[in-house]
Amino acid sequence: MKRSKRYNLAAEKREKSEAYDITEAVKKVKEMSGAKFDESVELHIRLGVDGRHADQQVRGAIVLPHGTGKTKKVLVFAKGPKADEASEAGADYVGAEDMAEKIQKENWFEFDSVIATPDMMGVVGRLGRVLGPKGLMPNPKAGTVTMDVAKAIEEVKAGKVEYRLDKANIIHVTVGKSSFEEAKLVENINTIISAIAKAKPAAAKGQYFRSVTMASTMGPGVKLNVASFV
Repeated sequence: MKRSKRYNLAAEKREKSEAYDITEAVKKVKEMSGAKFDESVELHIRLGVDGRHADQQVRGAIVLPHGTGKTKKVLVFAKGPKADEASEAGADYVGAEDMAEKIQKENWFEFDSVIATPDMMGVVGRLGRVLGPKGLMPNPKAGTVTMDVAKAIEEVKAGKVEYRLDKANIIHVTVGKSSFEEAKLVENINTIISAIAKAKPAAAKGQYFRSVTMASTMGPGVKLNVASFV
């Protein structure tokens, strides 16, 4: 894959084969992020599990201490008093069958998170094929299927991130922006690593954290020392 001159110059600032501790990795990633916009900082976490088995799934959600640096737009599926509660709590979009139809017919996805009351899952379930692949399907484990819609909205707006395995048993999660202070990025990273460690399935055998790479949106990846996570 051909890389840009800026990318190659940035890559020279890190040892490709070296595994850094979190603080040093944050310094390197910030140093190597040179795009004209405020790049997101992401973790790519390969776990020693097999997500094809239900008892080895790793999924959950956590509110990062310093948020992600992105203001998320929230869609809530609710009716009656719960719809009113969602609107008052700051939901960007609230609806029921009308919202489902808008997504299906107009391919509308101007939202970053979906919350639903349990009674609406019959409607939302029909959207599984389009919401699922985008990681937007509400889920009780992530706290996005709930009667307490106000709390769920508050958490999303405060910087709640969901994590889940992809088909390659890797979790991709945003932990902040390159403009964040180093200490804030470090705290966010420690929070997500701790949450994933606690979510280790009992059926998982051997090394749990196989590899962790941190990178900004346009920057080179930096390997983290996973031995320090155990």
